[in-house]
Amino acid sequence: MKQTLTLKRYDSVEEVLLDGELAGLGDAYVNFVYSLAVSQRSRRPTGAKVNNKVLAEAVKRSGLRRLLPHRVDRQARGNAAEALMVFAWLSDLVGFEECIETLARTADATEAFTHLLHVILKRLGEAE
Repeated sequence: MKQTLTLKRYDSVEEVLLDGELAGLGDAYVNFVYSLAVSQRSRRPTGAKVNNKVLAEAVKRSGLRRLLPHRVDRQARGNAAEALMVFAWLSDLVGFEECIETLARTADATEAFTHLLHVILKRLGEAE
């Protein structure tokens, strides 16, 4: 897998998904791009926090769940989504503006994140 200046080397998508430090960075990134998307839709500045339930459901709907260990809780599924999204951005698989535009297309956050995760999986060659 590609390595960026700010990331360690990952040998698999599964390794990315389970990196807790990457998920921590991803949490900030995901909340930021989502806040910008909500702001764009509402046409006013908005600070938004993405609910872990939304991310966990998007992991399931996007097909990402199959890449995670059998027994992982909702928190771990949300963390995996955050890790993957920031990895995709840092690796130039998906652009910052593309993330915002994708998330701004619909008011249904689960649907928006499902679509974004599916795009990332497709670009990684991991889509179902």
